[in-house]
Amino acid sequence: MDKTRFARNAMAPRQGAQAIRRALAVLRILAAGREDGVPLAEVVRATGLTRPTVHRIVHVLIEEGIVERHGKSGRYAIGNQVPELVLARPRPSRLLVAANPTLQRASAEIGDTLFLTVRTGNDTLCVDRRIGVYPIQVLSIEIGARRPLGVSSAGVAILAAMPAQDARKIVAANEKRFEAYRTDVGAVTSQVTAARRRGYNMREIGLVQGTKSISTWIKTPDGQPTAAITVSAVRTRLGPRREQEVAEILLREARAIEQAIRG
Repeated sequence: MDKTRFARNAMAPRQGAQAIRRALAVLRILAAGREDGVPLAEVVRATGLTRPTVHRIVHVLIEEGIVERHGKSGRYAIGNQVPELVLARPRPSRLLVAANPTLQRASAEIGDTLFLTVRTGNDTLCVDRRIGVYPIQVLSIEIGARRPLGVSSAGVAILAAMPAQDARKIVAANEKRFEAYRTDVGAVTSQVTAARRRGYNMREIGLVQGTKSISTWIKTPDGQPTAAITVSAVRTRLGPRREQEVAEILLREARAIEQAIRG
């Protein structure tokens, strides 16, 4: 085999892997748009890929039924075939099974809305929400909501539980996407540092004005942060004394989930 052919054959697997990663990056951005979809320009900006590259990836995914284009808005969204693929794994994950009794217990004790958020790549995904008994509930995030790591209180908590170098890499990778959420690398890095020092994340201003949130991370048996539990409440519900009480409950329940995962 001549050198030119050898080099070409050696590059093929690398280029194939790159194409797959690019397609997954596009899908993650589209998933964040949920049913409303995402404009092509936003996908280009968030992924850092060229417009022709994104256009080509999106149209291949449309042909395969993985992506669809809304006729009126021209936005792109996850297609109908994706839920069908999900049916291949109908059973809940080990984390969800382990978290269920813990979330029930914490929700009854605290009374405010609880969220369970998992890490998926450089994003967070809300996988469970428990509404408390207090008359005013903060329903800022729906199940299925996806955001870049570092945007939500849970995302900051997960980053804070990582080695600093790993967290910095993810924050840098999400830099372009932060713009859509009115934050930046400096703000996220500062929040991560504060959460790491505190032992949990506390956000004075939540996603909804007049709210406050507290998040604690959950680690897998190998020590990797995989999820977070978050309480969101109106600010008057989380004064200094109650903030500490709620944080202690969340820390206790996070450790309970970690023990249940270890089995």
